Amino acid sequence: MKSSKDRDDNTRKRLRGDQLGKVLASLVLLLSLAATFAATTVPRVTASAEFVLTRLHLFTIQASSQRNSDANLEAVRRQDRLARNARGIITRLTPEEHLRRASVYHANRAFDEAREHWQALINYYPDDPRVAEALLGIGRSYYQARQYTEAYNAYDQLARVYPSTKEGREGLNFSAASLLRMGRASDAADRYLEYINRFPDGERIETAHLNAIDTLREAGRLQEASNWIGRTRQRFAGTPTETNAIFAQLRLEISEGNWRRAISSADELSRRGFQKGVSITPAEVAYLKAYSLDRAGNRDAAFEAYLSVPTGIDSYYGWLANDRLAAIADTKLRSQADERVNGNNSQVAGVADRYPAPYRQAIIATAKKRKLDPRFVLALIRQESVFRPLAKSPAGARGLLQLTMDAAQKYASNAGVSNLQESQLYQPETSIRLGGEYLAELFGMFPNMPEAVAASYNGGEDNVARWVRRAKQKDPGVFTSEVGFDETKAYVQKVMNNYRVYRQLYTA
Repeated sequence: MKSSKDRDDNTRKRLRGDQLGKVLASLVLLLSLAATFAATTVPRVTASAEFVLTRLHLFTIQASSQRNSDANLEAVRRQDRLARNARGIITRLTPEEHLRRASVYHANRAFDEAREHWQALINYYPDDPRVAEALLGIGRSYYQARQYTEAYNAYDQLARVYPSTKEGREGLNFSAASLLRMGRASDAADRYLEYINRFPDGERIETAHLNAIDTLREAGRLQEASNWIGRTRQRFAGTPTETNAIFAQLRLEISEGNWRRAISSADELSRRGFQKGVSITPAEVAYLKAYSLDRAGNRDAAFEAYLSVPTGIDSYYGWLANDRLAAIADTKLRSQADERVNGNNSQVAGVADRYPAPYRQAIIATAKKRKLDPRFVLALIRQESVFRPLAKSPAGARGLLQLTMDAAQKYASNAGVSNLQESQLYQPETSIRLGGEYLAELFGMFPNMPEAVAASYNGGEDNVARWVRRAKQKDPGVFTSEVGFDETKAYVQKVMNNYRVYRQLYTA
């Protein structure tokens, strides 16, 4: 469920009559969407003309790219209907064509259809050098669909049959990831260690070290995790991987409540560079140190440490630090805490036009039915699609809430949507209803944990359940530090920053 920046502008080409008709229809749709945007924005905030015009420009670009991508999918489906024999089986095509069609299906998360072509290549061309590529595709498609047992079987076969290829190394690495998601953390850790030992110069050697550390933690093998932190630091000294290993040490100490060692690790991190490839920011380090001092009972030092966390509406850890400052400040220090809060309030007032609330009726209706905070829904949509109903991501996510077809089908019945088609995901009301069902399910899994819900929406609830257990602490900032995907961690912080602003601008 990832947002898109697809670009494809054909406006300089001459249009035939049928193309012109499509353009005119698109313009009618865009003007209708603009009218909806203006009519449904909450009165307290008026969207600027610049904001609306920017959205219209993006609508045009997105409409073009969306049609092309969806047209490719439909074209391949038409070709496949002609390529089936009397028993409905895909006939023999060239290896290149099987891979091309599989790629189109995979990009649109039509996993069954993609696997059909990968398997056809394997069956028709068992000695082709691209069989390993097809097997890797099968494993990835099962993995993305969260069918981890099937993914493991494909990856394991790949690792055993093609050990000297890049695909075979990928198979070993992702077989470990599959085992972890199957609840077999100890076996997964052993697989990561096998990768490290067998392929010391493998493409994923650095992440294999870091994944082994976290997986050993999840397996309860804490001493081994600490040992591998030391080995990782030694091997990758002076690199971002060493810094990330120190971060792993900090997270381990916090989860176990070893506050003195956590403070020491935070101090060491704060003295290091935060170059590209480092999975932590200075603000995160400052907050985690403050939290550790707080939990250690050193309130005076904690107060000063929280003050050192940069504030502002775009600072996730700054918002959290302000919450803690307000909670622990005595009368003498209250003014310092209030000053930071007031600064954020002033910033919010100054950027109100950047936080509109279109599709108000649909959002409120769904939120009321599913007991959701409509402001959280707005925060999510702002991050997912910037309120562009025609948005489509390279991963096949569509619409306001960037739903993939496989996810949308899961919630269609409860949302009252029958015979769901890809095109319906571009309809704002349909997207909101389907997304509302998913969000309601996530809040049921993680009550009163909006960070965990946001992380689930982007990175999968199965992963989030592991990160929650690994964090052990109830603090939202500690949980966010445990989010294992850099993209998802950044996503959580942006959604929560949006949510904080929307909570100040609008009543629930």
